[in-house]
Amino acid sequence: MAGRARQRNQNPSSISSSATTLLFNTVDNDDDANDTMIGVSANDDLRTALTPVLPTHPQSQSRSPYLNPTHQATASTSTFNVNNPPNPNAPIALVLGNSSTSPTPTAPGTPRTTASRKPSSLRHVSNAPPTEAAQAIKRRPSSPSAKDGKNSRSAREPRTRTTPRLPHADDVPTAPATTMYWSRAPVHGVLPTRNMRAHTVTLVDTVAWLFGGCDDKGCWRDVYCFDIETMQWSHPEMLGDIPPPCRAHTATLVDRKIVIFGGGQGPVYYDTTYILDTTTRRWFAPTFPAQSQHQPQDSEPLHPAPRRAHTAVLYNGRVYIFGGGNGLTALNDLWALDVSRLDTSLRGSGGSGGLRWCQIRTRGDPPAPRGYHTANLIGNVMVIVGGSDGRECFSDVWCLNLDTLVWTRVTLTWSHRRLSHTSTQVGSYLFIVGGHDGSAYSSEILLYNLVNLQYEPRAVCGKPPSPRGYHVTIIADSRLFIFGGFNGHDVFEDVHILDLAGAAYLPQVMSFRIDV
Repeated sequence: MAGRARQRNQNPSSISSSATTLLFNTVDNDDDANDTMIGVSANDDLRTALTPVLPTHPQSQSRSPYLNPTHQATASTSTFNVNNPPNPNAPIALVLGNSSTSPTPTAPGTPRTTASRKPSSLRHVSNAPPTEAAQAIKRRPSSPSAKDGKNSRSAREPRTRTTPRLPHADDVPTAPATTMYWSRAPVHGVLPTRNMRAHTVTLVDTVAWLFGGCDDKGCWRDVYCFDIETMQWSHPEMLGDIPPPCRAHTATLVDRKIVIFGGGQGPVYYDTTYILDTTTRRWFAPTFPAQSQHQPQDSEPLHPAPRRAHTAVLYNGRVYIFGGGNGLTALNDLWALDVSRLDTSLRGSGGSGGLRWCQIRTRGDPPAPRGYHTANLIGNVMVIVGGSDGRECFSDVWCLNLDTLVWTRVTLTWSHRRLSHTSTQVGSYLFIVGGHDGSAYSSEILLYNLVNLQYEPRAVCGKPPSPRGYHVTIIADSRLFIFGGFNGHDVFEDVHILDLAGAAYLPQVMSFRIDV
């Protein structure tokens, strides 16, 4: 850490309005249909529906010993509208499917005509090509999702910055080098041509791979790479079975390969799985058997229902998927994708290549159905924080032992309501960044102690990001990187850095486990 004092600017950007209840409305602006919480997404509002993140690759020995590839997850995203508070006397209800009598909530600053809700389209056949109805979704001409076969670069000209812009300001108090410190990243290179929300960012060695997401023009299917050492963006060309435009999905790192599941665009929800080999830059699309309409009602489903705003963690050769929303209701089911034969499956031809889904039956009282939550793997325990079911913003913390499959709710002395936040493990703490508390967006950092399972305060200096949700946070080389996000009005393209310094590491417990 530098021994000299650092100067930065304060930016008190905030959301002024508050809502007594949670609303979900349309995330994309590429269609006029509203999303439901059951498909929580980038402009989704928490009452109309819950439609509605990402292990990192092990770092070299020269980096922090606290980094673990399975100890980070980010929430799938959607948009939370806080500028149209409802009548406090009105009953709180979760809007499902169509509603011609309910007004359509509109995100601030996003012109939209009032229209009745269109039914959400559930895509039940894995990796099936888009239906004619899905292809006919109204899109703005500038949306890349409206261009068939376009996967490389958007129609807009690439933005190239050859010289990094170093952040500087004169009105930020000085801070000691041992304090955690916010600053904006001096990025350069081939910059993304769109803003970022409901996207995923996955760290492989020193390169962060950004996939999908949406802005006010539509959903995206391209990939950008960000070098966390040089702060340089690049836009590599992809090969193979490239996914359709997608947002609010999950991305899980498995042996230098990124496993994408779920998400969607507009009213369409995906149950598809795609795998990106970061070494060859080639996409693969395994196929799985479809649930038969003639199958007995008491038979086990073959794969998860289409969904967004779910979470994923990797444990013992399995990717565990929890919760989210499917366009009709919030979910709290648990599924596992066996990826122990992932390398062999990619060398095969067609089919699932040995990959197999199975539904996991748990014991104990499970969490309420939810999306916009976070999930982190701590040893053999999956820790769930917050989220929403479309009616309320949750403050609870749950632990699932993935060996015994028993759910346990944590008793908290102080609690914080959060949805659309991120949660990243740093040693014996979870750093919970931003999100929405049910009334406003936040830029606050909450530290959750994984030893005593309680929140505790910690001082942070510098110029923090403006309040936001639906961003992505990764940890690399003793720093947290924050990518994009949405604050109810604007979609962001910025990258912020939190230098963790000694204050984040020195008080750590070196060895611990969660006994649940």
